[in-house]
Amino acid sequence: MLVSASRGAGARCRAGPAGLRDSRLSCGPRAPRRSRTGPLCRAEPTASSDLELWELHEELLREIEERKQQQARLLDQLNSIEVPGAQQGANGPSRTATMAPPAARAPPPPPAPAAPSAPAGGMLRPPPPPAQKALERMRPVAQPAPEARPPAFAQQVLAPVRQQQLMTPPPAAPAARPAPAVEVLAEPEAPPEDAPPAEPPLAGENVMNIVMVGAECAPWSKTGGLGDVMGALPKAFARRGHRVMVVAPRYENYDNAWETGIRRIFRVMNQDVEVGYFHAFIDGVDFVFVDHPSFHFRAKDIYGGERQEIQFRCALLCKAALESVWHVPCGGIAYGDNNTVFIANDWHTALLPVYLQAHYRDYEQMKFSRAVFVIHNMAHQGRGPFVETEVLELPEKYREVFRLYDPIGGEHMNIMKAGLQFSHRIVAVSDGYAWECQTQEGGWGLDAIIRENNWKLRGIVNGIDYAEWSPTCDPHLETDGYVNYDIDTLEEGKKKCKMALQKELGLPVDPDIPLFGFIGRLDYQKGVDLIRDSHGWLMGQGVQLVMLGSGRQDLENDLRSMEAGHKAQTRCWVGFSVKMAHRITAGCDMLLMPSRFEPCGLNQLYAMAYGTVPIVHAVGGLRDTVKPFNPFESSGTGWTFERADAEQMRGACTNALETYRNYRDSFVALQRRGMGQDLSWDHAAEVYEEVLVAAKFQWD
Repeated sequence: MLVSASRGAGARCRAGPAGLRDSRLSCGPRAPRRSRTGPLCRAEPTASSDLELWELHEELLREIEERKQQQARLLDQLNSIEVPGAQQGANGPSRTATMAPPAARAPPPPPAPAAPSAPAGGMLRPPPPPAQKALERMRPVAQPAPEARPPAFAQQVLAPVRQQQLMTPPPAAPAARPAPAVEVLAEPEAPPEDAPPAEPPLAGENVMNIVMVGAECAPWSKTGGLGDVMGALPKAFARRGHRVMVVAPRYENYDNAWETGIRRIFRVMNQDVEVGYFHAFIDGVDFVFVDHPSFHFRAKDIYGGERQEIQFRCALLCKAALESVWHVPCGGIAYGDNNTVFIANDWHTALLPVYLQAHYRDYEQMKFSRAVFVIHNMAHQGRGPFVETEVLELPEKYREVFRLYDPIGGEHMNIMKAGLQFSHRIVAVSDGYAWECQTQEGGWGLDAIIRENNWKLRGIVNGIDYAEWSPTCDPHLETDGYVNYDIDTLEEGKKKCKMALQKELGLPVDPDIPLFGFIGRLDYQKGVDLIRDSHGWLMGQGVQLVMLGSGRQDLENDLRSMEAGHKAQTRCWVGFSVKMAHRITAGCDMLLMPSRFEPCGLNQLYAMAYGTVPIVHAVGGLRDTVKPFNPFESSGTGWTFERADAEQMRGACTNALETYRNYRDSFVALQRRGMGQDLSWDHAAEVYEEVLVAAKFQWD
């Protein structure tokens, strides 16, 4: 930089003042360059130099030297001052510090005396400076005393100025330059002395990174209870202080999910597949959606397609979820694989524990990551011909884990079996279902595997999201004659909602008629045939029946026939409507759930939260969540029957009708007990946390 300054001064010398523009005139040889480490060498004026220009040249060199020394002082101050809260960088402590403005520039020296006139016909020659002056010029220039340090010195931060800018020489005509801009950062306000300390997270020392993976996630995609779990449980984890990510397919365009720009290529079933990631941050949870054409337009048919197509989508989802913790910058920072637990849900994500072990942990990657597998429905296991394991990109020893033989299916590939064996912990969605999975009837061929791994099995009942399912703030109860209500306004609120439902569906409006409801998938599992077989008896009891659902074609036709035969008492809505599901739950007196097996069930929880009394088959999660009514002890929250039989269900309905018609106070007390329960996800998240901690400290 000094060389450029000398060249600039030399150029000005050659131009000269107005009377010395002859190109033959010269200021003599240039000042020698300054070495990188040695002192600045100054050149004495020569016979052809002009004294005034030579003095200007000297002044510029002095200013350059002054700036260099000033910069060195500022850098020393930067190195000696530490800003509070400055973070350590990867290569050592940060040098970000505050700095005072530079000291004022020393005033320029007085102008030199005029040069003596040259004799006629002679060359202009300045007299040589005295030796003492030459020695003074060689000495270091004295610097002005620095200004007093401001009282709040650590609050001032020098604006970022590159070193090249600090070393740039001033222009030819010396002019006062403004002081560098100083950015003052406000010091964080200290909390009041009497302020209570910040509360630690509810999880305490057990805070971890949790990644939930599933094929559906409400409200974006949902076919049943799994979608509700994927949408609500992560928020409960976040309230306890965990960092939570949900990974699900992107079936269509989601308005609140934005593309991250991250693209990854995976090897899936012997082909290279590129996927993208979309991200949404809602209620403290990172929702990450895997984008690939195989998922598009599947929102209405999530599990549709040929077996190989479904397996391809499931394998792709598992691989993309495992890599998401490294590559998706949620909030600017990726989760990483340290202190991370993956929660895989149902067979669609059962390959995740297998890939975690075979592709990462066996190669000393993700050694501190764990996988927990949640059983929502044992009936669906991802079965197929064993030869299809060849396209799963797994070593031979892992392929054998997929092999299963049972008397019904014979030898086949079972994806859920492998997921159960490679997961660090197993969760069933209720205590009752955890026991049923170990029986021959409830294990669906995997009961022996469950019993072998029952040391890592635990049952946890699902919860409900009160932000979506609460009669006090349900937006679907704000129009068309429906009203919001709570436990104190239960009787009046239920009466208005019941009359509004009767009016909307075209039934006779009478708040005293018992109104039964059913909401669910039309399937053999849900016991819809038991309601069909008891329909005539129910109509004879003078009740009204409202049903909502879709599924098997024969059962859909049965619902249409039931309505056609009793138009004044029955309404059957073939299909699904979220608004109508909320309104049926609020308007009905009793909800029928005669499921042959039910891992947990959510509709009975929604019903009790709305003051609707459930009538259920005592199986799985229904047994755990609905306590049978005991009129002598004034206890219980509903009616149960022990066998999936139409006659047994009619007996439970008889008891319910007797209480409703003749013991209304007991019926209202039953409703209030159901509404008074804590059915939130917060309790379930606390129990889940115990399982995750156990998996975290499992060493294998």
